[in-house]
Amino acid sequence: MPAEVAEFASLYPYRLDDYQVESCVELAAGRGVLVAAPTGAGKTVVGEFAVHLAVTSGRKCFYTTPIKALSNQKYHDLVERYGSDRVGLLTGDMTVNSEAQVVVMTTEVLRNMIYAGSPTLGNLGYVVMDEVHYLSDRFRGAVWEEVILSLADSVSLVALSATVSNVEDFGDWLRTVRGEFAVVVSERRPVPLYQHVLAERRLVDLFEGVAPTAQERPADRAARVNRELLQISKGEATRVRDDARNPRGRSGRGRTGHGRGSGQYGGAAHPRFAGRPAGRGEVAIVLERANLLPAIYFIFSRVGCDAAVRQVVDGGIRLTNRAEAELLGDIADRHVAGLGAADLRVLGYEDFRHALTMGVAAHHAGQLPTFKAIVEEGFSTGALKLVFATETLALGINMPARTVVLDKLVKYNGEAHVDITPGEYTQLTGRAGRRGIDVEGHAVVLWQPGMDPRAVAGLASRRTYPLRSSFAPTYNMAVNLMATLGRERARDLLDESFAQFQTDRSVVQATRAERGLQLDIASAREAAECHLGDFMEYARLRDEVTRLESTSAKARKRERTEDVGDSFTRLMAGDLVHLPRQGWSVVLRVGQKSSRDAQPWVQTISADHTVLKLQPYDVPGPLHPVGRVRVPRDFSLKDRRSRRALLTAMSDKLEAVSPDVPDTAFPSDEAVVEQIAGLRRQLKAHPCHACPDREAHAVHAAAILRLEREAARIEAQVTGRANSLAVQFDRVTAVLGELGYLDGGELTDAGRMLRRIYNELDLVAAECIRRDVFAGLDPAQLAAVVSSLVYESRPSRDAAHPRMPDALSERAQSDLRSVWRDVGQLERHHKRDRGREPDIGFAEAAWRWASGQELAKVLALTGLSAGDFVRWVRQVVDLLGQLANAAGPGDLRRTCHTAADAMRRGVVSTDLSED
Repeated sequence: MPAEVAEFASLYPYRLDDYQVESCVELAAGRGVLVAAPTGAGKTVVGEFAVHLAVTSGRKCFYTTPIKALSNQKYHDLVERYGSDRVGLLTGDMTVNSEAQVVVMTTEVLRNMIYAGSPTLGNLGYVVMDEVHYLSDRFRGAVWEEVILSLADSVSLVALSATVSNVEDFGDWLRTVRGEFAVVVSERRPVPLYQHVLAERRLVDLFEGVAPTAQERPADRAARVNRELLQISKGEATRVRDDARNPRGRSGRGRTGHGRGSGQYGGAAHPRFAGRPAGRGEVAIVLERANLLPAIYFIFSRVGCDAAVRQVVDGGIRLTNRAEAELLGDIADRHVAGLGAADLRVLGYEDFRHALTMGVAAHHAGQLPTFKAIVEEGFSTGALKLVFATETLALGINMPARTVVLDKLVKYNGEAHVDITPGEYTQLTGRAGRRGIDVEGHAVVLWQPGMDPRAVAGLASRRTYPLRSSFAPTYNMAVNLMATLGRERARDLLDESFAQFQTDRSVVQATRAERGLQLDIASAREAAECHLGDFMEYARLRDEVTRLESTSAKARKRERTEDVGDSFTRLMAGDLVHLPRQGWSVVLRVGQKSSRDAQPWVQTISADHTVLKLQPYDVPGPLHPVGRVRVPRDFSLKDRRSRRALLTAMSDKLEAVSPDVPDTAFPSDEAVVEQIAGLRRQLKAHPCHACPDREAHAVHAAAILRLEREAARIEAQVTGRANSLAVQFDRVTAVLGELGYLDGGELTDAGRMLRRIYNELDLVAAECIRRDVFAGLDPAQLAAVVSSLVYESRPSRDAAHPRMPDALSERAQSDLRSVWRDVGQLERHHKRDRGREPDIGFAEAAWRWASGQELAKVLALTGLSAGDFVRWVRQVVDLLGQLANAAGPGDLRRTCHTAADAMRRGVVSTDLSED
């Protein structure tokens, strides 16, 4: 072991694992290193060695993390070791000692520094990328690849990843783009993990036989499912069969009838299964008696986490002694010292503190960051015994426990209930077992009616967690890369991405498949030969007739639906439109389903009080407004007087404008009909039409055509994939060029302005600046309008009829939507995915908060949790700062700064140091 590695290892109270030593040796030799190891295995030791090397060599080290909370946590850890003078923190909200030798930051901050050519990058020797598997993240993953590709060659990179199944592929890519790079993989858990199922109010081992060892791979135990669990499952199945014979007990639905995943993990089976899952209080008691606390109890629902805390507290279950309760109370009081009594009442602090001192708390994204920080610190002391958490806790925060409990093995992904993956299971249960404290960790799955123990065993025995790149060029990325590298080098950089690296490998596989198809086609041609002529020519005529007859109508319908959908996105509440059956109607709401490629919809009310929610396929043609009436902010469909007043206003408006009823019918495709008739004449005249074996030949010819189409599809796929990112980049630059952000491949002033905006709707925001959409707004109005560029509502929770706070902001929002529509039409023309629709669901809350209204009123208006409210406010503040920098000196910059300053108060300012 090299002397510097031995010196570093001596700083730890335990002997470093072999993989940690190997990684440090590789780093000391000047190579970059990718470390892939299970959650809780101590990967961060290698990152800390990079910090040690920087400190001893006089160079800088940047330690990057995916989330601010993890940055704060690592900052405090490093300050404790090296002192506050040597360590800094940069998270966008917080700037502490930014020119220090060691700086902890979020990955986005480093990306922005690289693009800006920040002098802080001087003398940078090491960059640690913690949780680098985040590059799979659909929304933020591209940032990791941008940093990896853009860092200077002189910088040594340490990439820390959870165990992934394609780690060697990732390592090969890192060697390709970064030079010498070592890949160190460990499957070993430092603390053995025991797997249990809590069934019939007791813990039953999932696997039987010998106990797990730290060296044992999960797959080695896959076949050893506990026979006792199989007996429980068999007994349930017998009861269901007996119940099915009873007509009263029949549900009429199968195991998956409730849409709760595959059904193999239970909870989606027959509702009359005997027994129910243990209550949360019962689980707490079982864990306490088995000496399995502290524990993290994962529930895939924020509401469920809060309800679980109440269940335990209401059950009078106390998990702490007096000293632990006092310690937890002191921690909580210290963190909230900056909040006023009124705010604490609104936040339910007393109930939170009471539960905390009893040893139980929740941890989820809907919480105030201050409360989450209290929970994290309390849990780290060992005094807090049971935390009910959503899966976000598993994403990097250092909160290891003796035990992890999984409430269910099915979760809601935003669209449907789905089974959790083996990778997710490994990530969640990886929290169990505290190194240096516990000799073993425990994972507990609650038995669900209908659960298959073999399926659970299979889930616990696999670690399939493939790393997939989410890298794709954006407008901001394009202008920044072109500014720093030039167009051609920027385009080349995309070819060096992990996304393209993975694509190239898939191209090789596709090419092999295409060669196999060509052999099959050659074989089939012999069977389709006809002595009268070229039968494949005849078969293609028949195929074309069939295609035209079956698809022409579909194509027309698809084109019509797209046109109607575009017209929907241009509508606003109050627009007057004509519907074929209902006649003149008022638009009440316009929206888009949760998935990105879902169709838009509109809600309307017609003169006979009929309320409809329409999608593009519900109307024969585009809807074009002929006027607009005001829909009152307090309008309610349940109130007959409100409906009558709105429809009277519609009638008055129609009388004033006297519009014609629009013709929404689409013309029939006469040219297609004539083309089909011509092909049929060619068929009859073809020599093969008279062949007595015509239909036998046709069977083989149809197979050939199918194989040819598949081969053509693969060839197109290969061609498209081989240049997919470059094509996307060209489309991005085409949009930018048409709007004047580029001129002959060079950035214009507008392009340089766009470089400073890092928002999902970056181009829309930049266009709003250029078109003076924000001009004349006061700070609160600006906050309201800007919020629509960051906020994404949850349909099941948020206000049904959001409104802008006043006429001026409503006018600006209308202009912003016009910009979004214009950009979207240009994107469609250049075959780019349209950016998501601006959402005004947070506008009034942003306006009220920026106007200085108290927290209680604002939260009552929004229905948001305190944590969500703070998160959205901070995103608005962040975008206001970007707009200020992009706009340059002038009124808009001043208004942006004033609005941001007004919003940094109370719970928002207190939590800047917590989240």
